[in-house]
Amino acid sequence: MRENIIKQVKEKKIIAIVRGVYGDDCRHLTEALMEGGIGLIEFTFDQKKPDDWMRTCENISMVQSQYGSRMLCGAGTVLTKEQAELARNAGGSFIISPNVNRAVIEETVSLGMVSIPGAMSPSEIVSAAEYGADFVKIFPAASLGASFIKAVKGPLNYIPLLAVGGVGEHNAAEFLRAGAEGVGIGGNLANREWIAAGEFDKIREAARRTVQNCRGAFTE
Repeated sequence: MRENIIKQVKEKKIIAIVRGVYGDDCRHLTEALMEGGIGLIEFTFDQKKPDDWMRTCENISMVQSQYGSRMLCGAGTVLTKEQAELARNAGGSFIISPNVNRAVIEETVSLGMVSIPGAMSPSEIVSAAEYGADFVKIFPAASLGASFIKAVKGPLNYIPLLAVGGVGEHNAAEFLRAGAEGVGIGGNLANREWIAAGEFDKIREAARRTVQNCRGAFTE
């Protein structure tokens, strides 16, 4: 199962990052993203609101049960083994973190999920890989720039990298051309104003443009 998840991340390339969206809004958002060509979605744990963690898990369960054949989902901002277990019990396929935590990485792998911790330096990237990470999330990618990924991929070309943080339709292809296996995109897709206004058609179109731009990264 893990190998299949890894394959899907490499093939689909774009992970939509969803924060603080629940219930019907989450369902409509998921459908709009799928219609736009997105096949990976991350629901984040809000560390300031532990009472909302189960709502995050409900999102994962909903997507898994209703759209599992079309949308692979996981949990983000995972800082503890317990949160990884919550996500797995809800049906999550991958765990994304903003940091390198050996215990979380090892627990994720032991639970049969794909591990994607966040790193900002070559030392952190190598440590994450040594602990068993399947991908390493370069975060915050926009601050570091695509040139950082290109430079790091020189000596560390055996470690699959994802670019997350400040990535959108305007620069996603640039990170892919630099050597990233994929990108994570938050507000540029799961736009809170569009969601609040029920303008899911705008999200669908933004997803389509982003997918097209990323495909163009390999045809230019």
